[in-house]
Parts: sequence; C-alpha cells; structure tokens
Amino acid sequence: MLRLTDVHTHYGMSHVLQGVSLEVGAGEVVGLFGRNGVGKTTLIKTVAGWVKPSRGRIDFDGSDLGVSSSDEICRRGIGLVPEDRRIFPGLSVEENLLLGAMQAPRRARVATRRKLDDLYARFPRLGERRAQLGTTLSGGEQQMLAMARVLMGEPRLLLIDEPGEGLAPKIVDEVFALIESLRAQGIPIVLVEQNVRRALDVVTRFYALERGQIVYEGAAASAGQRSELLRRLAI
Repeated sequence: MLRLTDVHTHYGMSHVLQGVSLEVGAGEVVGLFGRNGVGKTTLIKTVAGWVKPSRGRIDFDGSDLGVSSSDEICRRGIGLVPEDRRIFPGLSVEENLLLGAMQAPRRARVATRRKLDDLYARFPRLGERRAQLGTTLSGGEQQMLAMARVLMGEPRLLLIDEPGEGLAPKIVDEVFALIESLRAQGIPIVLVEQNVRRALDVVTRFYALERGQIVYEGAAASAGQRSELLRRLAI
C-alpha cells in the first residue's frame, strides 16, 4: 500500500529525515518508534503532504504521490490523525465530523448520513454530544472525534500520531481497542506512539528511528525482535 524510498525532508537548514525507506502492506499496522525529535511525526506529515520531501519517492497503492498537495493526498485515501487533534473551534461535534466527509466528495448525501450514524454507533459519546462544541470535549473525547472525523472519509490508509498522549489509562485502552478493531477490518495503519510496550500489542511490524534514519526493523510477533527494540530504545 505504501512505500517510501530514500526520503529526505528538511525544515529550513535542518535535515530531519535522512534517507528513510520503509513499506506498509495491505492490512498491516506498522509502528514507528524512537525518542522525541528523531523524525517520526515529520515522517507521517511528509506522507500526508503536510511537509514536502526534499528528495526521494513516496508511492501509495503503486502510484507516485510526487508533489501532490495534502488535499489531493487526502482525497486519494490517506487520512492523518495528528497529535494535536486539530479540532475546529466554533464547530459542533457533528460539524467537525461532516468536514471529514470532504475526503469523499462524490459520495451521496444519504451515504454520508449513513456513515455518520455508523460512527455514532461506534462512538456513543460523540452521538450524545453531537451538538456540543468540539473544543469543549474532554481530551479523550477529542481524540475519539479526531479519529472519527478521519474515518468519515473512509480512508484506505491511516496515519495516527501519538493517540495516547496525555490521556488517562482507561481512555488509552479505549483508543487502542479502536485501533485493534480497525486492524481487524483490514485498514492499514502507520502508528506513532511513545508507549511502545502498549503499541507492540497492536502493531504487525515496526521501525525504529534515530536521527532521521531507520536503524532497526522487526516483527511484533518475534519476542527476540521486540526485546531488541526495547533495548535499543532503552525502555
């Protein structure tokens, strides 16, 4: 589904990604792990088109994303749930969700309504608060709203950045249960998460980044490779 080949990304003079190559197969949940500041968020923002690569190639479903804009990449089926959630101020929960439907502009209105009802069934608290301003929700509810908004567009690939950041353990369990359910549906996911031990229970494979480069990769099902990852991250 996704292949990065020798991708470099700069912020001004800062060389953040330094030749990253990785793959995400259909139905896989792939973890990106590493200490703060090593380029994990920059990597997924580069895939989503929020940041432009300075060199390298990004292929999605066999087609080069090239210099596509973030809007074009979104419409092609890549959805990003950012770390800061980006809940739109002044808009209700339902209005935030309907903005997510812009990822599927050709979908009929009745189908959009059906998708909205499906998401309310999956996220009952959002249904209860559909008329409430999105920015007045709790942190956990805002995280659910950010994920539901992306799901409104029925993405073919999900990029999720630090979904457990700042949330109570019980809410983190709910977030990871949702990721597990998406994995069961076969939606490929790239997951950035500081809680590596928790994330290893939901990912298929993983990559470790250090100073903008992939330094290790492995399979979550391998106890030896999991242990080596934790050793490298000093966890």
